[in-house]
Amino acid sequence: MRRDSIFYKLFQQYPTLLFELLTNPPENADEYRFDSVAVKEPKFEIDGVFLPPEGENPGVVYFCEVQFQKDDLLYERVFAESYLYFYRNRSRFSNLQLVVIYPSRSTKQDNTLPYISQLNSPQVNRIYLDELGDIRKLPIWVALMVLTTIEDEQSAEEARYLLARNQQEETPVNRAIIELVTTIMVYKFTNKTQREVEEMLGITLQETRVYREIKEEGIKEGIQQGEQRGLEQGRLSEARLILRLLTRRVGELPQDICQQIETLPLEQLENLGEALLDFTSMADLQAWFNQEKI
Repeated sequence: MRRDSIFYKLFQQYPTLLFELLTNPPENADEYRFDSVAVKEPKFEIDGVFLPPEGENPGVVYFCEVQFQKDDLLYERVFAESYLYFYRNRSRFSNLQLVVIYPSRSTKQDNTLPYISQLNSPQVNRIYLDELGDIRKLPIWVALMVLTTIEDEQSAEEARYLLARNQQEETPVNRAIIELVTTIMVYKFTNKTQREVEEMLGITLQETRVYREIKEEGIKEGIQQGEQRGLEQGRLSEARLILRLLTRRVGELPQDICQQIETLPLEQLENLGEALLDFTSMADLQAWFNQEKI
């Protein structure tokens, strides 16, 4: 299951989600901006960074790592990446917090001897999704995170419940939640088509297309007061993230490939963002280009 892209979309849609998991969130949590950053010399990729508001200088920076596979060198990497980035940007931040999200305690790193003092520090937060409680009693964005951990047989029932609850609450991001629930279930049931998953959830293909159609219609009509410019900025941000992730997967990219990716429309960028998680070489990227006829 490609959880990296799912959690990226969750944090991108609702950046304050991270702070709903913490015991002591910052008072201005709703002003934080989610980003993915790179640190050179040596080259590190930090997938989840929550940056304080521009006007708050220096502010507290939050680093987040979502880890669903056993990795006995996780803390080595997380502490190295986070502290190096903090060092290189010391003038911008007054403090740092690290958050590691596990599906359960069985996935956490066993050898912690070199990091006992850090792990016992109030600056390090380890979250276990299976210990957050009944999925039906959690805030809906937190419940989406927990949905990724539930066994397939039960997950369909819980997904239908979350969709029904989302419809009742009529939140401003109602359509985005429908899209995310559908995406999670498509990844869980890889032997089913998207249409079969939608039928299982009790929704129609037309419903999940509404969100995309609204965005496309808005671009064509030229949304007032510069919203079209904002969409373009969002597309460029997505392209920059894709380039960082590709570099991490297949190595440094040729300049012409970078320029090609930067010009892709948002829908193809989103497709590439999901596909690249299976890439292991430049040949995989080229095969994707050929498949998309780019």
